[in-house]
Amino acid sequence: MAKSSQALSESDRRLVAAWAADCAERVLRIFEAERPTDGRPRAAIARTRAYSRGELDTAVEIRQRFMGGGAAKELKSPAAAAAARAAGQAAAVCHMGAHALGAAAYAAKAASLASPDRPGAADDEVRWQLMHMKADVRTALRALPRVGEDRSGPLGPGLLASGQLGIIIRDLQAGLSPLDQKPD
Repeated sequence: MAKSSQALSESDRRLVAAWAADCAERVLRIFEAERPTDGRPRAAIARTRAYSRGELDTAVEIRQRFMGGGAAKELKSPAAAAAARAAGQAAAVCHMGAHALGAAAYAAKAASLASPDRPGAADDEVRWQLMHMKADVRTALRALPRVGEDRSGPLGPGLLASGQLGIIIRDLQAGLSPLDQKPD
C-alpha cells in the first residue's frame, strides 16, 4: 500500500505537531468556559506536545488519538465544539501530518464563532498561526497537497475541504510561502 502524500515523514509530523498544539491551545479557553472539568482536549494537546518532543511512540499515539474524541459531540456551543475538534486534530498529527492544518482551521473557526461581533476573527487567527510558524514547519506543510485535491487523507474532498474550514485551510496554504516571498 502506498503512503499517503498527506502523511509526512515521522520527523516532519513531530515538527508540525508542536505548531498544531499551539493553534489548538489558543482556543482551549473557549471549550473550558463551557466544560471546565472536562480535561480531554487539554490532555490531547499535552500528548501532542509530548509527541512533538519525541517522548511518545508514534504507533502508541496513533492508537490513542481517538481517546476523548467525544468531547465535541457533547457541547452546546459550536465555538466550544470547534475548539475541542482543534485539539482532536492536533492529536491526530501523529497519524497524518495533514491534521495539523485541520487543527489550525478548527482553531480559527472556534475563534470566529466565539467572536460573532468581529467578522475578521478567523483571519486574525490565521495571521497569528502563520506568524508563529517556524520555517521548518512551513517547509513541511508546503509538502502537503492542496486541500480538496488528494483523496488519500483528511485534506481530501470532505469536511476539511468544504465550508469555512476549507476556506481557512486554503488561506493557510496560500500563506505558506517562505517569509521573504509573497504568495502567488
